Amino acid sequence: MKKFSISDIESLIGIKAHTIRAWEARYNLVAAKRTPTNIRYYDEQDLKMLLNIVALNENGYKISRIAQMDKKKIADLVSQLKRNWNDDAIQMLKLSEATIQYNETEFSEILSGCIEEMGLTRTMDVVLFPFMKRIGMLWQTGTIDPSHEHFASNLIRDRLIVEIDNVVKPAKKNTKRFLLFLPEAEMHETGLLFARYLLKKCGMDTLYLGQEIPYSDVKKVILSYRPDYAFIVLTSLNLGKDVNKIIRKVMDHLDVPLLVAGSLISEFDILVQDQLKPLKNVCDIVEFLEEL
Repeated sequence: MKKFSISDIESLIGIKAHTIRAWEARYNLVAAKRTPTNIRYYDEQDLKMLLNIVALNENGYKISRIAQMDKKKIADLVSQLKRNWNDDAIQMLKLSEATIQYNETEFSEILSGCIEEMGLTRTMDVVLFPFMKRIGMLWQTGTIDPSHEHFASNLIRDRLIVEIDNVVKPAKKNTKRFLLFLPEAEMHETGLLFARYLLKKCGMDTLYLGQEIPYSDVKKVILSYRPDYAFIVLTSLNLGKDVNKIIRKVMDHLDVPLLVAGSLISEFDILVQDQLKPLKNVCDIVEFLEEL
């Protein structure tokens, strides 16, 4: 069973370490275990309990009241809260729990519930993109394993492909062509697949190339496909901080306008360039497509 330090727990549940210690000291809530060398740690069951406590606390239950409940009562209340699919904080906590436990059934149930209640676009905006950003940071800091990140991203990827297949592309005059790809060293497809979903819903034509496309190949495809726009998504922290350098390199191989989305675009200042359109969030993408 995986062991977590208090700093790991702080990152996973979004509650400060001193608050967790105060809960333990004042209410005897989730007391830390100790190794033979007296190092404090928490196990997966402790993490699950803390996630449940945070879920109740964020929905109006005082810690003093939660401390009087047994584990079954807490779990039952959280199970009721979980059905509120519009509560993005609850769903992010439950997705985190399902990811840590590699629980595909639970993860898929949360995805389905959110999408059925809110629709895919809002689910991506308020639940899945923030969740994936958090998971990526936890992976980078070693709080979770790479396998956890791959588990979550692949389940989201599979669901996006299903949603894309289910879209009935509307008939549209003056349809634009979009070339979708990820540049070299970028492997995270979630944002690009979501862009493909939005484009299909708007009746646009797309050519989807996927991840880590060599720059030389992009130039050849541009000459053959003749798109109206190229669309990339920059998410990976491995790309470094010089996002503008990557964008310039991509644009050197294009002769069409470039649309750039992804978490890195919202985090760094993007230099203004002709033929470049940064899209900092889901609203930006939707607004751009509505104006075409």
